[in-house]
Amino acid sequence: MSACTIALLGQPNSGKSTLFNALTGMHQHVGNWPGKTVEKKEGSFVNKGTEYKVADLPGSYSLSANSDEEVITRDYIASGNADVVCILADSSQLQRSLFMLADYAGIDVPCFLLLNMADVAKDQGKKIDAKAIEDKLGIPVIPFSATDIKSYDVFYDALEKAVANKAKLNTATLEAKYAGIKGFGEICSLIPDNAIPGYSPMWIAVKALEGDKVVMAKLKDALDESTFNRIESAKADAQGAVATGGCKFAWIDDVIGQAVETSGKQVTLSRLDRIYTSKTWGKAAVILTVVLGLIGSFIPALPLMGIGSLILALKAPVVNALTSIHCPELITLLIGDVVIQSFSYVFKMLGFVFGVTLVFGLLEEVGVMARISYVFDNTMGKLGLQGKSVMPFLVSFGCTMGGAAGARVIDNWGQKVLTIALAWAIPCGAAWASVPMLSSLFFGPGAVLVILAILVVMVLHMWLTAKLFGAKLVKKEERHGMIMELPPYHKPKWGSLFRYVFGRTKETFVRVTKVILLVCAIFWLLNYSPSGNGGILYRIGVVIEPVTRVFGMSWQLFLAYIASAVGKEGAIGVISALYNGGSFNAAFNDAMAGVALASNVNDTLLANVTKPEALAFIFAMTFNMPCVVALAATYQETHSAKWTARIVAYYTVVSLILAAIAYHIGNLIW
Repeated sequence: MSACTIALLGQPNSGKSTLFNALTGMHQHVGNWPGKTVEKKEGSFVNKGTEYKVADLPGSYSLSANSDEEVITRDYIASGNADVVCILADSSQLQRSLFMLADYAGIDVPCFLLLNMADVAKDQGKKIDAKAIEDKLGIPVIPFSATDIKSYDVFYDALEKAVANKAKLNTATLEAKYAGIKGFGEICSLIPDNAIPGYSPMWIAVKALEGDKVVMAKLKDALDESTFNRIESAKADAQGAVATGGCKFAWIDDVIGQAVETSGKQVTLSRLDRIYTSKTWGKAAVILTVVLGLIGSFIPALPLMGIGSLILALKAPVVNALTSIHCPELITLLIGDVVIQSFSYVFKMLGFVFGVTLVFGLLEEVGVMARISYVFDNTMGKLGLQGKSVMPFLVSFGCTMGGAAGARVIDNWGQKVLTIALAWAIPCGAAWASVPMLSSLFFGPGAVLVILAILVVMVLHMWLTAKLFGAKLVKKEERHGMIMELPPYHKPKWGSLFRYVFGRTKETFVRVTKVILLVCAIFWLLNYSPSGNGGILYRIGVVIEPVTRVFGMSWQLFLAYIASAVGKEGAIGVISALYNGGSFNAAFNDAMAGVALASNVNDTLLANVTKPEALAFIFAMTFNMPCVVALAATYQETHSAKWTARIVAYYTVVSLILAAIAYHIGNLIW
């Protein structure tokens, strides 16, 4: 079987991911580019006896060196790793989306152009003559709709034609426009062929005029000092990116000028956009949309969550069956307390991932997510993020795992990781179920002040985390506001949406199962003892109590704090079991299963825990690692064990510092 590699290139919202998912289906994997913290998506498909490997290149608006994503994209293409490049453009906004094609001109790799969202353009009254555009460009050009799986025959035909003919983009007209820029001709003449492999002298000269630091560094290595200095001198007097950008847009106008007809329909701001873009109601409308989306996510999530509950219900009969055949106790407990409970965790989490991905994928599909990003872009920009980050933050008030999963809509890897790191500072629904109860129990009407203090600390925590992590994850020179044109609303293609949702759910299942099994097994082994009175974890907790007292926690509270990292729902149950002399093994296993022990818990807490200790525990538990499921989801989305470990270590340290501060403030008050 012959093989061929195709790279997908396009701006955000051009439909690139939709095409990738439709082509590769379940035959795809996600990781990071070697040596770079940028998401790498690869897959494969077979057509007419040829196996095609597909690389979904990072989405960007150009091929300038403004970010790691853009440098990786152009270097991958020019390196010869791809046999052909499929460039996607949005048919409904052709002038803007063809800028990537203009920036591609001069890269020596065969390509073809996909005029995606042809159905949306048609609904707008636009008629596009693809053949006229093809004649001008010299490469295959096809109108297309990536969401319509029945239209893929034309894609395969164009792909085969581009590969067979080694179709190269005709750049003569564009180069003639560049010739009018002062210094361009001189720079071109100084650059020999293959000075930077894969790029033409024209492309290199344009990037030199634009002040591309990466290109200039490569030119300095490739040319003698005298020639390089002449190029520096020539570009110093030029108008740079303003001039080259003007040439690109003028070339685009020539390409599509006679090829696009419109029916004369007047485009007006829709009634919904009048609300979303309103200075008064915009942010409130976006928050309401996200909250309703979060609530709606539970509807499709329920079946998988139900499977998780059924799996947990199998624990007792399975353990009884293993005991009846005299299976060794250690193996029986491992199967019951680790394997079955872990898979129960996984399916409950999968349900939420499925629901969130489906609902917010639908919002992305119809064009709502772009409005959410637009409305909050300036606000999120203060944290070094983009508008898309607001959705994971709001979802995290319900479930941190959902917030981490929601961060997958963010194109920039560094901003995605920073978003997840900040989302961990937001107390989840399980925390909010415990904090008011503990606060009311110990502080009565003062509970309101405790909750307000937690909200203030949350905001300060997010600000500090953005400062500390943002310096490495999102460099200052890469912090740009979004340049975007709101896409038109359009009907979703359900087949395409479900292919995407099932693909991400399957990928999540594979990755997360490994993490949850490993973490739960480690916690269980640290807790296990044949006597049932607590293992290594229990003994460590007792021994280090002089240290835990610094943070305002007795060893019992400290072990409950550790349990809260597995699942916040069970932390109070662990306290109850420890102070009442119950089985720590059983209490910790209940914590892992998300079961709280409510029997006499109020009396137990009041009898054994002081107000300063309670305040310290509330802050420690609230800002500790959210849960093992959030940990797994974070690793799933970041594809980085290193950054996941950093986030865990950071939140552990900060939560203990906050506990110490709260404890000593409490001692001053009470």
